[in-house]
Amino acid sequence: MKTNSILFLKFVVYLIAISTFIGLVWFPQTEGRATNLSLLNIYTDPLVIYSYIASIPFFVALHQTLKLLKYIKQNKTFSKPAINTVKNIKRCALVIIAFIVLGEAFIILSAQGDDVAGIVALGIYTAFVTSIIATSAAVFEKLLQNALDIKSENDLTV
Repeated sequence: MKTNSILFLKFVVYLIAISTFIGLVWFPQTEGRATNLSLLNIYTDPLVIYSYIASIPFFVALHQTLKLLKYIKQNKTFSKPAINTVKNIKRCALVIIAFIVLGEAFIILSAQGDDVAGIVALGIYTAFVTSIIATSAAVFEKLLQNALDIKSENDLTV
């Protein structure tokens, strides 16, 4: 793969990471419940803390993506470390889905007559997109594993 393409993909991953981090820091200050709270009280809200904990697998997946791009740049795409990296991305996506489902359940159970349809729809959409990423990673992992097996068989026959 060309170095320019990998450099562009790294730039996109860093852009996603930086914009997500800025959103995690800035959004709690603009949220409706935070209008009368101090900065300390805003960031000690249980829902905000849960969001920060739930974002950890997302950033781990971005780091794993950067590692995978490094392996691709080094022409080590069909190697065991690359397969493990894709497997870690899949696991991170599954953990993110679990966090979304738990968060949605908490919001639905704690809503006392409030209309939660919008946030539930957003959670369903996010879980759906994340499941597509997990499925794609699983398929890519299987393809890489099959290619590595074929490569190993060919190395043994020569």
